[in-house]
Amino acid sequence: MESRRSFIVKAGKGAAMSTLAFSTAAQLIPEPSSHPDPINIGIIGAENSHTAGFGKLFNIDKMFPGIEVKYVWGETEAFAKTAMEKGGIPNMVKDPVEMLGKIDALIVDHRHGKYHLEAATPFVEAGIPTFIDKPFCYRLEAGKEFLALARKLGTPVTSFSSIAHSYTTFDMKEQVKEMEDIQQVVRYGPLDMHSEYGGVFFYGAHLVQPLLYIFNDPVSKVRINKNGKNSSASLVFESGMLATLVFTSKRYGWETFIETEEGIVALKSRVQDQVPAKSYVDMVDMFRTGKEPRSHENILRGVAVLEALEKSVVSEQWETVNRDIP
Repeated sequence: MESRRSFIVKAGKGAAMSTLAFSTAAQLIPEPSSHPDPINIGIIGAENSHTAGFGKLFNIDKMFPGIEVKYVWGETEAFAKTAMEKGGIPNMVKDPVEMLGKIDALIVDHRHGKYHLEAATPFVEAGIPTFIDKPFCYRLEAGKEFLALARKLGTPVTSFSSIAHSYTTFDMKEQVKEMEDIQQVVRYGPLDMHSEYGGVFFYGAHLVQPLLYIFNDPVSKVRINKNGKNSSASLVFESGMLATLVFTSKRYGWETFIETEEGIVALKSRVQDQVPAKSYVDMVDMFRTGKEPRSHENILRGVAVLEALEKSVVSEQWETVNRDIP
């Protein structure tokens, strides 16, 4: 029976895998085993505190036995050493490509999304399953080319906001299925339009991606609304639904409200997030089986919305969301 390691080798050689569809998650059958093969992870990027968090999750807390973060590359040596100390990561490399041949899975975790795809490409070309932290990328066209390459080679790739890819968000999605004619949505959360780490791209995924998950409805156009330090955004969905994003500055957290016949009510999950979180569970499942937990189409839709929002920050006008997504 084919092992996980042989799956990785075959993927790297571009083996035909018809189940890896560009706009649907891959459906590969995992090898049943009570003792799965160990997985050695490498991480590119250490400026973000997430890197130490991944190390703690896998190496210290051992939430997934047999899976360890073995290598890290940092934007600076100091960043890498901090991640190693806090996350129990044993090895640092001076060039990310030094990890090729030594790891079974990759996590890319720069603070600015513009660095993500270039960093991941050599590993995708080598058939290494890759998770890219939010934001997936900084430009839609680059994202389309990258995912087309991953599909061609049969390399599993995914990316998501941990706020969006959660048990609570998926429960809200189930609730919305039972509701009719939702026309108004309000979602709030922190966002700095002028962040040095990509403006709206840095935290925007936490605001936009949950809406794409919950409503499964493409966004047609967006507009940024400015009033001094206070700002918001309007999103018009293809169905005609209007979502208002309120960029908070005094409170860290996210919440969603919808208009019903009873008035504006909070859309709250009926379940609690679990430990380990769904984002980690699904990432590890992809590393083990090749099953992508999020469609490429949904990933690219999120990038397209953020790109349109970025344009509106400058124009302060309605900007059309690019819908040319395979």
